[in-house]
Amino acid sequence: MPIEEGKAAPLFTLKDQHGKEVALQDFHGSDVVIYFYPKDDTPGCTKEACGFRDLWDKYHERDIIVLGVSPDDGESHRKFISKYDIPFILLSDPDKKVMEQYGAWGEKMMYGKKVTGVIRSTTWVGADGKVVKHWAKVPKAEDHPAKVLQAMTAA
Repeated sequence: MPIEEGKAAPLFTLKDQHGKEVALQDFHGSDVVIYFYPKDDTPGCTKEACGFRDLWDKYHERDIIVLGVSPDDGESHRKFISKYDIPFILLSDPDKKVMEQYGAWGEKMMYGKKVTGVIRSTTWVGADGKVVKHWAKVPKAEDHPAKVLQAMTAA
């Protein structure tokens, strides 16, 4: 079932960079940005994470929670966080089950070939737990965090 704006966001529990379980329900009452990315410390993923980091004060002052999700494990996340001073939670989805629920795992084009993998996408979950906006395919990772913030501040 695809993600639909106005419908309840699929609930999930994943482990963070320290192995602690984090559930979407933990943030009920807050706006949450869940962004899905392929791999820690790769060019596009680093630009996207650093974009959210560079705008962190603006997200934080609006009490917006940012969660990054990839198949990487906690150790990889800790290194990525440390190397780039990332101030938000990174979650591990090694089975890609949450990614599947959010439309972030499947067929995509990469270098002109059809492959199965992580589809860079983002979901804004409102304080009520419903999907406010879903970016199904993010075209430019480095520009995306500013576009998300712009959409959230315009609402």
